[in-house]
Amino acid sequence: MTFEIGDKVVYPNQGVGTIENISSRSFGTQFEKFYLLRLVYGSMTVMVPFSNVDSIGLRKVTRNAEITRVLAFLSSGSCQFHGDWKSRFKENSEKMLSGSLLSVAEVLKGLLLLQIEKPLSFREKKMLDRARHMLVTELSMARRVPETEAVSLLQKALGKAHLMLPPVL
Repeated sequence: MTFEIGDKVVYPNQGVGTIENISSRSFGTQFEKFYLLRLVYGSMTVMVPFSNVDSIGLRKVTRNAEITRVLAFLSSGSCQFHGDWKSRFKENSEKMLSGSLLSVAEVLKGLLLLQIEKPLSFREKKMLDRARHMLVTELSMARRVPETEAVSLLQKALGKAHLMLPPVL
């Protein structure tokens, strides 16, 4: 997949960013092209080699139809999660790295349900916060609405499942 300067993209497990520049670097006799990506969260910049775009899972911001599916899942979809902390954390980490917004929603909903039963570990709280952030920013970009409105849409969907979107840590 190729991108242009100004494109809004999703860097899995990090969030939404903007392609700010396309450049080339030499490594010995080899030249590699890079995307310079500025992430919305923390304004961090990342250089992504063209050759790694597919393996990283860099993709354009989700379309509106997928957002509708995600909101429907949050309001009425079912979640399975492992009782074993290590297995659950590994599975959730893989979902976060997959780049799929629906997988990120599964992590968010699963952790929200789990936290009703017992307190989350520090690492799971951080993952919940990251999943929240990724959903809010991508929903905001996809629907072209302010983040506060994206939070409201997510809260409304979760409210139908008797869950609450966690506050920002």
